[in-house]
Amino acid sequence: MNTELRIETTEESQAVGLTAKDFTMPLTEVLASRGYPLNKRCGGRDLCGGCEVGLKCGELKQTRDGVSVPCGDRLRACQLHLVEGRNTTVVIPARSLLKHEPSVVAEFKVNVPWGRNPIDPAACYGAAVDIGTTTVALVLVEMATGKVLAGASDFNAQIRYGEDVLTRIQMCHMDPAAVGELQKAIAVDTIQPLIEEACAAARLTPADLGVMTVAANTTMMHLLAGVDPSPLGLYPFKPAFLEHRAYAPAELNLKFGGEGAKVHLLPGPAAYVGADLSAGVVATGMQYSEGPVIIVDVGTNGEIIAKVGDRLVGTATAAGPAFEGAGLTSGTRGIKGAIERITMSRDPYAVNLQIIGGETRPVGICGSAYVDFLWGGRRNGALQRNGRFADDFLQQPGVRSEKDEFGRRLRLHPNGVSGPVWVSEVDISRLQQAKAAIAAGIEVLLGLLDTKPADVKTLYLCGGFGMHLSLDHAVGCGLLPGFRPDQIQVMGNSSLAGAFLVLNDRSLLAEMKAVCANMESIELNQQPGFEDIFIDHLSLN
Repeated sequence: MNTELRIETTEESQAVGLTAKDFTMPLTEVLASRGYPLNKRCGGRDLCGGCEVGLKCGELKQTRDGVSVPCGDRLRACQLHLVEGRNTTVVIPARSLLKHEPSVVAEFKVNVPWGRNPIDPAACYGAAVDIGTTTVALVLVEMATGKVLAGASDFNAQIRYGEDVLTRIQMCHMDPAAVGELQKAIAVDTIQPLIEEACAAARLTPADLGVMTVAANTTMMHLLAGVDPSPLGLYPFKPAFLEHRAYAPAELNLKFGGEGAKVHLLPGPAAYVGADLSAGVVATGMQYSEGPVIIVDVGTNGEIIAKVGDRLVGTATAAGPAFEGAGLTSGTRGIKGAIERITMSRDPYAVNLQIIGGETRPVGICGSAYVDFLWGGRRNGALQRNGRFADDFLQQPGVRSEKDEFGRRLRLHPNGVSGPVWVSEVDISRLQQAKAAIAAGIEVLLGLLDTKPADVKTLYLCGGFGMHLSLDHAVGCGLLPGFRPDQIQVMGNSSLAGAFLVLNDRSLLAEMKAVCANMESIELNQQPGFEDIFIDHLSLN
């Protein structure tokens, strides 16, 4: 009798047959091959809980030592194998699946005028693309008018190989063949379906599309071009290219347009401040300002650019993807079903949750709600400055908490899609580190320009995270320290905005090149006092 694997999710249950090869692969790969890709945030290195599954019955063995694991609901699938001859039932919680409807911000704001001077005057239709580490967004444009005809967005298919750029860089360093796998994931598995979706919505075909502009961080640009990004992971972090490049679609494994169609990869300033940020500088218009002005992009990577007079300085922070929910007990991205707002009150204790899409059972907690929790928890005495829960708060009527070997955790919802929704002291510590990395990066960069937050004319908050964020809470919890909400302008997807502008007005490509040439790239860990500043920002205000 053939061995069978039964897969259960909150939406369905199905049994699948297995082949001999399935018993040699990690469970994550078996599930992905059956249409159930999991959140392999760390690239399958057992460093996160993104691919957790439950073992309901049957048998699974650990890859490292072949020892059978007991039935449970917090097993890391990347470290497990199926056992030949044993029928097994695996339960996949909603938080671990990559099947959620993504909430990708395609909306953007443009602060500069632009002319009708298309990058390709012969093209009738064009597309602008933002490739993020986690998500990809595309807009389809009528070149004669600059009108957006349709948009499409989805997760970057590369996330099945790892959540952050360093994991993907390391993958390429260990196996040169990985460059081709990752190139296929972004071009064939992500961008091409978005092209087809947007064209169908506009009643066009991919053959009608004549030109594309792409903004992305430097690692994503390398991988789209099929260029090994390994040098970006080793000092002196020298990229193979930063300049503007134009390719025929077929060279990138894309299928659109006819003879003469081009994909323009936009220029970036440095290894870890890429074309997504130079595009943002153009879209905000900060290159025309005397300043002080600053861009802050809190995404999977934290990037900051500041300008005073003619001096333009940029840096990237090691914030990690905590504000996208990675590595947190009930963390999730800003997807349908995610808790996006948290309001806490005391005397009597009460928690009010706002869930994306109006769902009644939350999938988890996304970044904007975690910022609410840090701010509100500190204001009502639930959290101490060090991020630990206050003893008297946990003893209040109605508060539900637990304690384990890692510390204490607070229950926010009893019946989420994957069980109770928690915030733990370990979660809070990771959020504090991400917050401190952004805040310290801002302080160091402004210090180099001899200015302070109060003197900044405008802080341009870029990326999807900022679209749903309470600015009062972001300032109050110390993520954007020393600023006032009235100084902050939310820009949305400024990377996509810059790609859209260059698509429609080629003169802005020259502006972007000038930004790249003029920007000083700063490595924070080489700046005097950075570690002390980082430690100072760990505390909650």
